[in-house]
Amino acid sequence: MDAARLARLAPSNAVKVTNRHGSSRYVIVCDHASNFIPQEYGTLGLEPAALTRHIAWDPGALPVAQRLAAALDAPLVESCISRLVIDCNRPLDAPDLMVAVTVSEKTVIPGNQGLSLKEREARIALSWQPFHDAIEALVEARLAAGLPTWLISVHSFTPMFKGIQRPWHVGIIHDDDSRLASPLIVGLKRLDGVTVGINEPYSPADRVYYTLERHARSRGLPCAMIEIRNDEISEERGQSMWAGRLGDILAGLAGSVEYKEEEAETAKADVFDVRQRTFRGR
Repeated sequence: MDAARLARLAPSNAVKVTNRHGSSRYVIVCDHASNFIPQEYGTLGLEPAALTRHIAWDPGALPVAQRLAAALDAPLVESCISRLVIDCNRPLDAPDLMVAVTVSEKTVIPGNQGLSLKEREARIALSWQPFHDAIEALVEARLAAGLPTWLISVHSFTPMFKGIQRPWHVGIIHDDDSRLASPLIVGLKRLDGVTVGINEPYSPADRVYYTLERHARSRGLPCAMIEIRNDEISEERGQSMWAGRLGDILAGLAGSVEYKEEEAETAKADVFDVRQRTFRGR
């Protein structure tokens, strides 16, 4: 792809930052907010209906993230291009950065086959780099102003994976730093009828934690990844309900990451050793 064609794809539209100067200590990130594919790429060889499926984005995640950010008065950073073009929540050396065949459904992505180095570099410049530059600039500005900064990423997952039903309504993903994740898990477990996954349905070992590793863990900032089963948030009622639930819990933690010792130990007892988890993919 030549420079003129790349310029027409308008990289500045690849990421959106809302409420940049919000008063909350939280920064909300939605890596897989959109299923939009720039016209230059067509449908990547897929039927249009495939672009509404989970392979293209995280359905329901953006409306929850928007409501959550509004409730907390938090900045929100969202990717505006489908992860089928490039997955912003992956390191540049990840084999599924520009996925050729999806792991969960074995869907072949014709437009991602045999990409040249120039084609890959163009996609990085189009979407991945602007997304991470936007988060970087926001976090750096907040830290320079002396503002406490905790990162939360919002995702959704499918009810079924390789023919197996997933029992969790929501999952909290974290690594060895559980300062934010543990009290969040405790709060979610108090909700009636809610099954909480701890490093389920994914864990950092599945390479799904990149954005938080890059922007929060590298700076020692508290962070956690929230995964909501997408049938829970397919409609506005569920989106509002989950944003309200999460907002109430997170608002209660906003003054401190301190919590009762026995609750922390209960949460930690359920946590898998993520370093021993094997890659399962999406």
